[in-house]
Amino acid sequence: MARGYLAFVLHAHLPFIRHPEYDSFLEETWLFEAITDTYIPLLRVFQGLIDDGVPFRLTVSLSPPLLAMLDDDFLKARYLAHLRKMMKLGDKEIIRNHGDPRTTEVARMYRRLLHETEEWFVDRYNGDLIGAFRSMQEQGALELITAAATHGYLPILKTKPSSVRAQLQIAAQTYRRLIGQPLPGFWLPECGYYPGLEDEVAAAGGRYFFVDTHGVQNASMRPRYGYLAPLACANGVAAFARDPASSRQVWSAHEGYPGDAWYRDFYRDVGFDADFAYVQPYILDGHTRVFTGFKYFRITGATEQKDPYEPERARERADVHADDFIRRQTEAAERFSPHMDRPPLIVVALYDAELFGHWWFEGPQWLDYVIRKTAYDQSTVELVTPSDYLSRHRRLQVATPSACSWGDRGYSSFWLNPGNDWIYRHLHQAAGRMQAAASTHRQVPAGSPAERALNQAARSLLLAQASDWAFIMKTGTAIDYANQRIGDHLARFHALMDAADGDAIDSQMLAALEAMDNIFPDINFRVYI
Repeated sequence: MARGYLAFVLHAHLPFIRHPEYDSFLEETWLFEAITDTYIPLLRVFQGLIDDGVPFRLTVSLSPPLLAMLDDDFLKARYLAHLRKMMKLGDKEIIRNHGDPRTTEVARMYRRLLHETEEWFVDRYNGDLIGAFRSMQEQGALELITAAATHGYLPILKTKPSSVRAQLQIAAQTYRRLIGQPLPGFWLPECGYYPGLEDEVAAAGGRYFFVDTHGVQNASMRPRYGYLAPLACANGVAAFARDPASSRQVWSAHEGYPGDAWYRDFYRDVGFDADFAYVQPYILDGHTRVFTGFKYFRITGATEQKDPYEPERARERADVHADDFIRRQTEAAERFSPHMDRPPLIVVALYDAELFGHWWFEGPQWLDYVIRKTAYDQSTVELVTPSDYLSRHRRLQVATPSACSWGDRGYSSFWLNPGNDWIYRHLHQAAGRMQAAASTHRQVPAGSPAERALNQAARSLLLAQASDWAFIMKTGTAIDYANQRIGDHLARFHALMDAADGDAIDSQMLAALEAMDNIFPDINFRVYI
């Protein structure tokens, strides 16, 4: 029997960005890059493991906005057009790098990967990445979960409890529609938790959620096993804590593996290094330099001078780092398990999925090595999912975690600060109006213009509540866009509510908004009652 469990949890999320009103839209490339750099590379790793008969269990969280975009034929077509544009750039890059064997080799690698990505997306999956993930769950390799409906930061939204309820109920509904199974558990956006949230998790069908380390360490009762075992809230929902060591090993800018000198440098990109006239045809708006994915330098060190990227050396480092990660896990299991009067400890390794492949190019290769080595090179640690653990070990210590998040300083300051606090009075006002209208108009006929308007108003409110906008305002990466999105969604919300309250619904405006913000097709505004 293993002395320790290791639970990888990869959280895949992007804000809902879909702009059919424009021929192209820069921020839509966030999805396109994630598909090319992360989602398909991870699916290829998982499929390779399955094909090779490697036993593994891993949890993947697919947020409802991401699920909606991956299910959208309009965005699939735009992604394919973007991918083929990058393939043309790949052909030009081989010509441009002719004469330098090292960069030519890397350019050929990129072109090959892009062609293989097209093959996997079109021929193997027929554009259905959700179906690919779902199939791997059905084969017993993955456990799929989801997050709140639009990734709203729940500790702040709790000012209006109906907003928290709607975020979780609609998320569970989306999961059932697209995954086709009951929801096992939730990824709370930003791992944001407050005491009592477990009741809404349970009401939406979730049996577990995750918190940062201090959420369990500072629980209402001292945790007998620290962060190495989940707690059971009073209603039976389990709270799993993030393991700090595995977090540092992968996330830390100073200690983490992705900062190794031999790994590919993310920021040195042809989109910024090459002449503008050369890259202009491959930029969506034609005038803003962006990352293209063609990167020829390795991290090297804390200097502007970068050495050429060598893929084989990077793969060797991924192998070394996989060995190191497993060694640390087995040492921890051997060190702590003798002091525990219960079955194996569990190390919960929580990561953003987009780290693997997009930010850390070698991340999928590292994960592949870790899983294979865990399966065949040791017997101390076993890969499990939270549901596996709960099915084997039903007796948990009962306690309530403390309020927490995995953000900077461990609480809510990243999503509530002088740079973004102004948004919440508007969000709370809109949430109150939605709740009142849901009660007032609960008897409107099904399928009527009034019901459609109220459903669309609920979509607009949910989209305005996404934690991404406050996050972007704090980081300063796309502040104008974040401001615009909140403003647009709230304006649409109030216009729809005014129309519903005044029985003066503009059918053309309503149809246009339904086509534009088409997330949650089965939404029912009465969830706010």
